[in-house]
Amino acid sequence: MSKRILIAGVGNIFFGDDAFGVETARQLMQCPLPESVRVIDFGIRSHDLAYTITDGYDIVILVDATARGAEPGTVYLIEADVNDLREPDHEMANAHSLNPAGVLQMVSSLGGWSGRLYIVGCEPAVLETEDGEIGLSTRVQAAVPKAIEMIRLLLGDLAREEKEPGLVEA
Repeated sequence: MSKRILIAGVGNIFFGDDAFGVETARQLMQCPLPESVRVIDFGIRSHDLAYTITDGYDIVILVDATARGAEPGTVYLIEADVNDLREPDHEMANAHSLNPAGVLQMVSSLGGWSGRLYIVGCEPAVLETEDGEIGLSTRVQAAVPKAIEMIRLLLGDLAREEKEPGLVEA
């Protein structure tokens, strides 16, 4: 049986490069993917994401702007420890953003989830625009195809791991 995988694009389209996950999900929806993989643009709908995660997914890949101090447009792949992200946080829900740790806290309150979590993130250049212009900066827009390729490679690795669990370390 194939593992169910959710690819969740998150971010706020009104905050410049914060829309990275949303745009990546939009483009990824146009790509052929295995039947067990579902791509959804959640935007800032944290409650929807929390309920969807508890719907039997084995693996969740969050796609989001991720500030880690590198050059804007740098794409990251992070395997997150779900238990670390479940620690209480003062900001559970915010109408203008989606906080992954807050989502996992919600998931825990809904009965929990024991799957694997990956984050495909991109270092943002601009997180707020003064004129309300919607869209990614040039460097982050150029990173979207790189993120899609990273996700496709991750899906391939996960498929091989499922077929040969004794040969691939998690």
